[in-house]
Amino acid sequence: MKGRPIQILIVEDSPSDAFIVTEALKHGQEPTEVFAVHDGVEAMEFLRHQGKYADAPQPDVILLDLNMPRKDGREVLAEIKADERLKTIPVIVLTSSAADQDVLTAYRLHANCYLAKPVDFSKFKEMVQTVETFWFRNVTLPPR
Repeated sequence: MKGRPIQILIVEDSPSDAFIVTEALKHGQEPTEVFAVHDGVEAMEFLRHQGKYADAPQPDVILLDLNMPRKDGREVLAEIKADERLKTIPVIVLTSSAADQDVLTAYRLHANCYLAKPVDFSKFKEMVQTVETFWFRNVTLPPR
């Protein structure tokens, strides 16, 4: 990873949440390149380099919302972790649900981390900065 930015795919149907995450990462301490898609169908097209995403990079980390239209995050997570080419990409579930069943389902589908989004803007931004500190400075990510 040395010499290139960390590539992050945000899968989030809320434009405001995607904006908060993107801005927090852009202004973080680690160099990042952020890509955002709005639902699970687009996420899988991006990851499989289909259609308009034919030239998309393989992300180093995925930030995944659970509740989205067309294909929800649970389905996306199951597809990623069942795909030999994609399953080593760390998936951080970043969602509004703190329900025990959602947490259990995400971990059973091999999520690498589960975070419930705070409602408060400053706490949400702080959470994203914590993700950056832990995942981009301390964790050794799989090579691409």
